[in-house]
Amino acid sequence: MRHVQDESNPVPSLQSQQIADLRLAAAKMTGATRRAFQAEMTVKYCDGNARQAESVFGWGRNTVALGLAERRTGILCLGAQSTCSGRKRWEDEQPQVAQALCQLAETHAQQDPTFRTTLASTRLTATGALEALRAQGYAEAQLPSPSTMAAVLNRLGFRLRKGLKAKPQKKLKATAAIFDNIKKKTRTRRPQATSTV
Repeated sequence: MRHVQDESNPVPSLQSQQIADLRLAAAKMTGATRRAFQAEMTVKYCDGNARQAESVFGWGRNTVALGLAERRTGILCLGAQSTCSGRKRWEDEQPQVAQALCQLAETHAQQDPTFRTTLASTRLTATGALEALRAQGYAEAQLPSPSTMAAVLNRLGFRLRKGLKAKPQKKLKATAAIFDNIKKKTRTRRPQATSTV
């Protein structure tokens, strides 16, 4: 008995709804992640055939072939647009100032008291860091804007936190009852002044 494949669905193990779900999942991804996903699905459902993946999933066979090649070799292909364009990070453009910033932030840093993260909390603000770097003699052209400085501190692993202020204790029923009791006792102890005329 020979198995006859349905022409509307070239991959018998997938239903049309599953194919739509895989297309949607791939559409939510970009770049190397998308190509890796497409390559995995092509190997799993289309026997590694990029042309069949094109007809089943509607993905470009050149993209699928590139994903298969990346999967086979383990080398990711980066586009020239993403690697060669865009502005360099401030810490890459000004490594000496960035080093001074790290030393400055280290002096103000403290470990998160809950030890939940590896980030250090710091009371040093972005404007405070800029003022300190200016005081160390760095030119204004070498320093970024305050918003960029905040992003740089976050990238370097310093979370900007305000110092915790003392919070007043909430009024509890037990404490309210104690103070009411004290008021009653002080009223009974003090004799009322009588007027003598």
